[in-house]
Amino acid sequence: MKSFPKIIPVFPLSGVIYFPKTNLPLNIFERRYLDLVNDTFNKDKLMGMVQSQKSGNAVYKVGCLGKISDFQKSEDGRILINLTGITRFKIIEEVKNEKLYREFKVDYKNFETDLKNLNEEQSTEALMKKTKVFFKNNGLLLNWKEFEKLDEAQKINTLSMISPITNEEKQKLLEALTIKDKIETLENIISFYLHEVNFNNKTLQ
Repeated sequence: MKSFPKIIPVFPLSGVIYFPKTNLPLNIFERRYLDLVNDTFNKDKLMGMVQSQKSGNAVYKVGCLGKISDFQKSEDGRILINLTGITRFKIIEEVKNEKLYREFKVDYKNFETDLKNLNEEQSTEALMKKTKVFFKNNGLLLNWKEFEKLDEAQKINTLSMISPITNEEKQKLLEALTIKDKIETLENIISFYLHEVNFNNKTLQ
């Protein structure tokens, strides 16, 4: 497996779940995260994103390592970046530092498949059919023609990232070890929502 840093700067953000092989634009304006992005850009361009938990400074144990692929400074002091997802990581412990932002010791060994091209085709026909209904029911538009050009992992990670589901459900998808696990989990989540809608509609009749 490619070697990645064992200690990384991490941007904890509530409600943002970020996956490998996806892109995340960020508008940075807080001093601590301006420091984080500047330090990262001047070093190796690698930083972690992890979802904040509801209590205190707690964060979820699994996040995603990204590389800054675009960096622009605005006249008002903000920094606009694009992060390209590389691989997930598991947090081992927080590292004390004198910086304004947080750093964590992390491990990547459970997520080696994030770096591989998938040779084994997974059946996504049922998932895609349900997803299109689910998106339509929620008034979400997606350019399905362009979407079909993505590889299998990008499709599943993109759907996991943009689907109108809870943060906890997205975190569950992030932590699913294999693409097969992710497909099954996402299909179960969407099926639950579609069943809820159908059930509610029937009770209202």
